[in-house]
Amino acid sequence: MALIGLYLIATLALPLYAMLSKSMTTFRFDLAAFEVQINRGDGWQPPLRVSELAGQLPADKQPSLATNSDGRLAVVDFIEGFSFRGPEIYRFRNAEAGAVHLAGSLRIADMEWHEYSANDFRRVTMRPAASRGLENYITYFSTPSLVDSIWNSVFVASFATVITVVLAFVFAYALLLTCIPGKGFFRLVMMIPILVPSLLPGIALIYMFGKQGFMTPLLFGHSIYGPIGIIIGSVFFSLPHAFIIIATALALSDARLHEAAISLRASPLRRFLTVTLPGARYGLISAAFVTFTLVITDFGLPKVIGGQFNVLAVDIYKQVIGQQNFEMGAVVSVVLLIPAVAAFIVDRIVTRRQQSVLSARSVPYAPRPNRRLDGAAFLYCIAVSCFIVGILLVCQFAALVKLWPYDLSLGLANFDFSRTDGGGWEAYFNSIRMALYVAVAGTAIVFVGAYVVEKMQGMKAARGALHMLAILPLAVPGLVLGLSYIFFFNDPANPLHVLYGTMTILVVSSITHFYTVSHLTALTALKQLDPEFESVSASLKQPAWRLFSRVTVPVCMPPILDISIYLFVNAMTTVSAVVFLYSPTTKLASVAVLNMDDAGDIASAAAMGMMIFYTNVIARGLHAAASRGLMRRTQAWRAR
Repeated sequence: MALIGLYLIATLALPLYAMLSKSMTTFRFDLAAFEVQINRGDGWQPPLRVSELAGQLPADKQPSLATNSDGRLAVVDFIEGFSFRGPEIYRFRNAEAGAVHLAGSLRIADMEWHEYSANDFRRVTMRPAASRGLENYITYFSTPSLVDSIWNSVFVASFATVITVVLAFVFAYALLLTCIPGKGFFRLVMMIPILVPSLLPGIALIYMFGKQGFMTPLLFGHSIYGPIGIIIGSVFFSLPHAFIIIATALALSDARLHEAAISLRASPLRRFLTVTLPGARYGLISAAFVTFTLVITDFGLPKVIGGQFNVLAVDIYKQVIGQQNFEMGAVVSVVLLIPAVAAFIVDRIVTRRQQSVLSARSVPYAPRPNRRLDGAAFLYCIAVSCFIVGILLVCQFAALVKLWPYDLSLGLANFDFSRTDGGGWEAYFNSIRMALYVAVAGTAIVFVGAYVVEKMQGMKAARGALHMLAILPLAVPGLVLGLSYIFFFNDPANPLHVLYGTMTILVVSSITHFYTVSHLTALTALKQLDPEFESVSASLKQPAWRLFSRVTVPVCMPPILDISIYLFVNAMTTVSAVVFLYSPTTKLASVAVLNMDDAGDIASAAAMGMMIFYTNVIARGLHAAASRGLMRRTQAWRAR
């Protein structure tokens, strides 16, 4: 318990605290903390504080004193008539403890006088002093372009959520409550978006509706770069998540209610409005909040196709990577946390209420054939499947065509990643290596943590706290987690600083990012084990490790395998959790897609995205084959 608790504290709680602290850290040049002396050839003049020199300047020449952590302010900006060719000699020192200045790249923190020629003195710069306050938040909310990102994010997330939930509900209804053929095929197609990074639908939409797209006239003059593209792409990658939740809710439909409505001669529409829809309401609400969270926190898609339409996730990236303003990036991260945490809390409340309405007397609903309804449902499923498969086929076409739209011959030139800016094949193999590490180490950490929470005796409060820490990552966007890792692990005073820039920190961040779903999966499996196993083991005086290795793990092998493939697939596709953490030697395929797109190599980006898809499909196939073998060995008791 102590080890799992320390892991979650070190990889989640402390980094988030560091980010919150950074968002409240302000930097300002304290001119009174520095002194200068000038010798113009007639002896040294009395020392003056730089603040006194600033007071002699006209108002239009006063530089701004507010800055960021990397701010520098040249001392010569406060000396009128300064010339680097002049004969003057200058002395400069830090006049207060804690003040720091730079002489070129040399950091000087003492309080001694340092002498410079005019040519050298022009390279002397003051460094800002740190303080705590809400100035960063005041600056953020007083900047219209940044505040607009909040409303933009909420708008596209809300719009995409409505469309996604409606589409997913009708699709789930067709598969579970009608008698259409090919249900297995349609379910398989619906899961495809999970296997690709969120950037890929953006690339497909550019080929379809971009300035040279083959379907651009269908937009009637509107641009795909902005809210339209973000919403369409968001619907694509969030559909499977909403479908899984809604399908689970509809699968719990009680046949007795439908039979009662039929016996009362209720019309199909009335049965739908009074039985089917109310029975799935908690699933619909949960799906809505999960979809909203996915869309509002996604970074890859709006980065590729958002254009000038700013959203919160992209603002974080721009502040950190574009402007090196880490404090403002932390502020935007905190703002982004608010809707994500709110949606998470509501979803947890809805989930608990959904569980409380289950009845042991419920009878599974078996749909009856209805030619008109089944025909309409079948056509609808074909249309949604065409949308999903169409996006993927466009990506495949983009990866193979030589030069769109001028040379449409097919080839593998775009898969020659050595000529593009993204990390080449090394990035691809790094991703596979990282995903394997995440799958193996993450499954072990998650399952042991869930076992501690569910099966250990005593220490109820500690186990409850551990469970809360395990649930928290679901509410933390990947981009926010990655930025918090910069603040925490990049601190030289932190003993864990050695992990920064290594493959280990990418593995740790990915495990933490996807911890919650894996934890809940393991917890659900462990709850199904009878507590009598522990009692019998104790009565036979068997050590806990033997019960764990010979009973718990073999019985829970199916969910353990599900957790491993879930972690592998998500580690291959994630962008937001690692975009701030990779180094030149640990570039990843998903990040390579982003870098290629930034460099204008869209075809190569599509090719790398398809390589991620191929890898995940192969991993799924290998997982299924390995699962069958392990299941025969560990689950033979189920057939007795």
